[in-house]
Formats: sequence, structure tokens, C-alpha cells
Amino acid sequence: MDRIRIVGGNALHGIIPISGAKNAALPLMIASLLTSDTLTLENVPHLADVELLMRILGNHGVDVAVNGRRERQSGSYARTIHFTCRTIVDTTAPYELVSKMRASFWVLGPLLAREGKARVSLPGGCAIGTRPVDLFIDGLSALGANIEIDAGYIDATAPKGGLIGATYTFPKVSVGATHVMMMAASLARGTTIIHNAAREPEVVDLANCLMAMGAKITGAGTATLTIEGVASLHGARHRVLPDRIETGTYAMAVAMTGGDVTLEGTDITLLDTAVEAIRRAGAEVMAVDGGIRVIGHGDAIRPVDIVTEPFPGFPTDLQAQFMGLMTRAQGVAHVTETIFENRFMHVQELARLGAKITLNGQTARIEGVSRLRGAQVMATDLRASVSLVIAGLAAEGETIVNRVYHLDRGFERLEEKLTRCGAIVERISD
Repeated sequence: MDRIRIVGGNALHGIIPISGAKNAALPLMIASLLTSDTLTLENVPHLADVELLMRILGNHGVDVAVNGRRERQSGSYARTIHFTCRTIVDTTAPYELVSKMRASFWVLGPLLAREGKARVSLPGGCAIGTRPVDLFIDGLSALGANIEIDAGYIDATAPKGGLIGATYTFPKVSVGATHVMMMAASLARGTTIIHNAAREPEVVDLANCLMAMGAKITGAGTATLTIEGVASLHGARHRVLPDRIETGTYAMAVAMTGGDVTLEGTDITLLDTAVEAIRRAGAEVMAVDGGIRVIGHGDAIRPVDIVTEPFPGFPTDLQAQFMGLMTRAQGVAHVTETIFENRFMHVQELARLGAKITLNGQTARIEGVSRLRGAQVMATDLRASVSLVIAGLAAEGETIVNRVYHLDRGFERLEEKLTRCGAIVERISD
């Protein structure tokens, strides 16, 4: 099993190209099930989750053609992938595939909308807390679907003539359920109004792609979505938006280690709340032509309290990384997690590096220390794993991060990008 070795202490200088967003690419890929034409996606990252989803889509009859090319002097690899689903050959998404990645569960909406039926295994994914499927079931039921749970599978059928538009209010904000409802409603008869919808940039990106395919959607980026169903969707070409989580992660790495890095190919407006928190911590963050420039001051890190919230609040997917940054703050900071109840598994691993963190329910109290020391640590989920990398970059001596397959799910060429900026990072394969 691969590990990552880090020798800390180097400030970061240079350019880091930001990849396309995994959290946008996955639902965009799934949208290919909605049409018999070709959906072409540009700027698709090369990640384990993307590769797995291509296999899952292939199981349903999607033909996938991949092209890759090197862009600009920074050495960023951007892939263009063509998805064509002339005919859906199987409306079952089996356990052995869906259990490996939660987002693959989202095929439920397009399969049901296009074929009138779907049998999809209950999902798996990172063990960061309970993420019930009730919102998916209730939302699709509001569109007229009959849904039963049998032997670990959801069996869903649409009424004769297809799904029917309706007004539905999510009891809590859910990005995944908003994706699924939006895709399903695009092919429903009549108008669907979704209240308390997720407002994340990835939701807006999916809406923009669906509209390019012929869907009629208004309100993307607000809490109320209106979708006027159409009889069919056609092919389109769409570019995946930059990964705001990767952007914030590298910005925090620079803030923690010091240095001067340009994050190329990203947009500062995608993460206003996180940028403000990084600035309050003492780093300089500014928009520049083609990206974001981050200047860190290493030891002069100020404590900042944050609370994770749905967009436009502080992203839960940056919580672990920000906690890593706060371990070196000059004072006490508090991090409160409101999205997932089990997303503090990185705390005990950061403690192995010398961090002083105490937990009280869903709030972590971080007392900054003057230095961290390298150690053997273990990744427990995707975002926790990269928080350990950030901490290792600032720690004295050698840090070994084990179980880095988590990193491969969400960070494209992480070692290469950091090494190009002066970090000592290498992958060790046993």
C-alpha cells in the first residue's frame, strides 16, 4: 500500500495549477445518462473516483472516450472526456461498485427519469458520519416515483408516462439530493420547484451543463430552483469548474509553511468565506490574472474560529485542512463541525505530530504550538488525509502518511504539484 513521505520545513514558492473540481465532475458525468447524444466534459481531473465512476457508467451502457493534453507552461494535465449513452443497457447499479463511492448512488435520478425504473444499491464512501438517503427518496417520491428498499437496494419506478413535476422543500440542505432532484426533474412532465436547495458552485455548474443540454432551469445558486421539464435532452460541451477545495487546501498549505504561490486556473469567488478565514489567520490572498496569489508568513499565524455551514458558509471539506493550519496558530482557535457528526477523525493523527486539540461534542479547541514534529500518521478519509500532508509540510523532520489511497480519490498529482514549489514530498510504494 502506498505511503507519502514528507520532510517539512520548506516554504512554498511557485505555481500550482488547480484541477477541475471532483465534486462537480462526478454529477456532470452522471448527467450523461440523461441523453442519447454525446456529452463532452473538459477539464476533468484524473482521480480514482472519476475512474471508478467511468466504470459504473460503462455498466449502464455509457461509452467513454478520453483525451488528454498538456496545458500552458505550468504542466497542468486537463482531460476532455466524451460520454455517449445511446441506450441504457442496465438500470441496476450493483453493490460491488456503488459501495466504493457514495456519489455513484446519484445514477438513481437519471435512470429513473430516462428509463422509468432503477435498482441502485445503498451507497458507501468515506466513513465521516451518517449521510442518510431519506432526502433522495422523499424528493423523488414527490415527483411521483414509487420507491421500495429491498435487500440493500432501492427499487424505484416512475408512474406511467414518466415523473411528474412537483413542489418540494428539502428539510435540510443536501448537495447530493439537489443534484439528483435537478437531473430527474429535467425530464419530468410539468414544472418542479425545489425549496431549500443547495447553493454550492458545483450545483450551479451542473445546472449550467443541463441548460446547455436543453434543460430549463432558473434559480441556480439560490435556495429555490425552478425546473420546467422537457421531453428530451441533447448533447453539449461543458468545462468543469475549478476545484475550490483543492484551491483552499493549497492556500492553507502556503499560509502554514510560508512562501509565495500562485494558484493557477481558479477563481477566488468560489470560496469567499474560506479566503476570509485564511486572511484573518495572517496570510495574504488576492485575485490575480488567471488565478489567486497566496503569500504566507509561516510562524505569524493568528487563531481564527470557524463553523462549517452549507455554501456560502465555510466548507466542511476544508475543515480538516483549516484545523491543521490552526495547530500552529499563536493562541487558541475553535472549529465547529455542523455538517457531519464524525468528521474529527484526523484529530488523533494531528496529535501524533504534536498538536494540542481537545474535543467537546462537535467543537474542537486547538491550542497552537510553536512547532510540530514529524511522525507516522494514518489517513482516515479524503480531507483528513490532506490535512496531515499540510501539517507534515510544516513539521520538523520526516512525516509518513499511510493509506494515501484516500488522497488519490480527490487530489490530482499532489506530490508533483508540491514538489514543484520546493516541498520535499515523495510517494513510497511497497
